[in-house]
Amino acid sequence: MPELPEVEVVRRGIDAWATKRTISHVDVLHARSIRRCEGGAAELRAALEGDAFRCASRRGKYLWLPLTRANDQALVVHLGMSGQVLMQPPREEDETHLRVRVRFADDDREMRFVDQRTFGGMHVDEVIDGVPSSITHIARDPLDPDFDEAATVRAICHKDSEVKRVLLDQSVVSGIGNIYADEALWRSAINGRRRGSALTSAQVRMVVSNAREVMLEALAQGGTSFDSLYVNVNGESGYFERALDAYGREGEPCRRCGAAIRREAFMNRSSYRCPRCQRAPRGGAGTG
Repeated sequence: MPELPEVEVVRRGIDAWATKRTISHVDVLHARSIRRCEGGAAELRAALEGDAFRCASRRGKYLWLPLTRANDQALVVHLGMSGQVLMQPPREEDETHLRVRVRFADDDREMRFVDQRTFGGMHVDEVIDGVPSSITHIARDPLDPDFDEAATVRAICHKDSEVKRVLLDQSVVSGIGNIYADEALWRSAINGRRRGSALTSAQVRMVVSNAREVMLEALAQGGTSFDSLYVNVNGESGYFERALDAYGREGEPCRRCGAAIRREAFMNRSSYRCPRCQRAPRGGAGTG
């Protein structure tokens, strides 16, 4: 699933290519991709056609495009596991998994939502205090100018749950997914199975700071692409995968101590750590 850096790369592309252009037509090719629109394709067309996107905004892994005339509404976009937003010339052949197409009156590049697994989607939502109502429960992310690091550190320290599980809780801190949680924990030399309540404030602050730093580094390199499912709006892959220290490096030497990176099962996914630098807590998953 795309995480904060990948979604931010897409946001910047949409902001550059799709804003302030009058929307002429919306084609819905797969109903599942607009399943949150109660009125279906007709509702989406009625909301968008004739209007324009004012800008492209993001919180965590969610994108939204505020409308210009209906300034209390926005198009919310969630990429899910495999969603892509592509800005393509109208003459370009349709992608195999094209789900929604937004055409503009100037007949320049059109915006295409492509989603192989259809876990992502689009819907129009009411904007409340600058944020769509459907994502008000999503916490601010570490790259947000208004991110409250001190409050986030306190929240994590009060969680009697594994710190990696807390980092993935988007209601505590958003934008961090499996890849960047592993990277932040490796940089902090902390095992993800240690409980938030067993860590000091300084340790948690280090994890949050390292999450911010690694995501900024990934953003500078276009994000992390492990397969063809994550690309920017021009169809180009990111290349931060080459700089990862833990995630996806099973059996490779730790760049800090030389021990072989270990892969473990965690929340129905894979987790990567150095068994020497990130020792397991006493008792396996307890409070050590």
